[in-house]
Amino acid sequence: MSERGTPEGYDLIGDVHGCGATLAVLLERLGYHQQDGVYRHPRRRVIFLGDLIDRGPRIRLAVSIARRMVEAGEASIVLGNHEVNALAYCHRAPAEAGRTWLREHTPRHNRIVRETLAQYRDHPQEWQQTLEWFLTIPLCLEFDGLRVVHACWDQALIDELRHQRPDARIDLDFLAEAERSGTRASRILDRLTRGSHLSLPEGMHIRSGDGFTRRSFRAHFWARQPRTWGDVVFQPDSLPDDLESRELSDEERSRLSYYGPDQPPLFIGHYWCEGIPALPAPNIACLDYSAVKFGRLVAYRWSGETSLDADHFVWVDVPQEERARVTPQEIDFD
Repeated sequence: MSERGTPEGYDLIGDVHGCGATLAVLLERLGYHQQDGVYRHPRRRVIFLGDLIDRGPRIRLAVSIARRMVEAGEASIVLGNHEVNALAYCHRAPAEAGRTWLREHTPRHNRIVRETLAQYRDHPQEWQQTLEWFLTIPLCLEFDGLRVVHACWDQALIDELRHQRPDARIDLDFLAEAERSGTRASRILDRLTRGSHLSLPEGMHIRSGDGFTRRSFRAHFWARQPRTWGDVVFQPDSLPDDLESRELSDEERSRLSYYGPDQPPLFIGHYWCEGIPALPAPNIACLDYSAVKFGRLVAYRWSGETSLDADHFVWVDVPQEERARVTPQEIDFD
């Protein structure tokens, strides 16, 4: 297959979160091999689902592998909420915003990006180039027969985005607008990269496995006529008390997106799934299986099928034991 040829299929890879060595192992397992510093396959290409950065031990390696593949035409990628967060954290706000940075440097925000900034600390030019590359990444992709977005495919919002930006890419002006609550840019960016959230009752919270306290929960978008919170909750953390049986209000239901079974196959990340990869709907695959929390780095091998098949998942377990972790001497580009 030539660089511009049509691939036989795509290998979609979920949230890497800095597990760069594990990414290399997964690519090798999928039949990709390094040639001139780029992982290549003779007949297939990769699509990354975003969230390359934050938390993991080899963030620069993960970004370098993905970026080299994308720039060589061996992969595509969509923007994740962690790339969006980094862009906003590292760019100054307009003077009229009343704050220094687009994303304020609060303790919570500092914690999320801390590991990324630490690993790039001695490589400031590389970090600046990485931020510039993030701005070239689209929020969504639609190829013949499949769709890709980091968190939620909301057709109306995607149509609105593409009307303004046919390539579905953001810039710093869009990002600045999106940081203002209630704007259309804010709604588009939040829904596509973070999905839907429903607020918990006053005084209730979830203590998540990643150490954060949350006062809302992540809701999915493929229940046709959901009645209760339990019909739409989509995260590893359980709802407190008996809230799964709580009835959805009309206002809550109106804020949920819906992706029907007649739509093309859709691939998402973002949701911190656990266990053996499974399909939440016949035409939807979530590929985020908590790799950086010693879960699995997961891919789906898509070859044109309209009904997805769980047998097409491929994954690498991320070991907790230091002695069992892969050592990427042969894949470190430094």
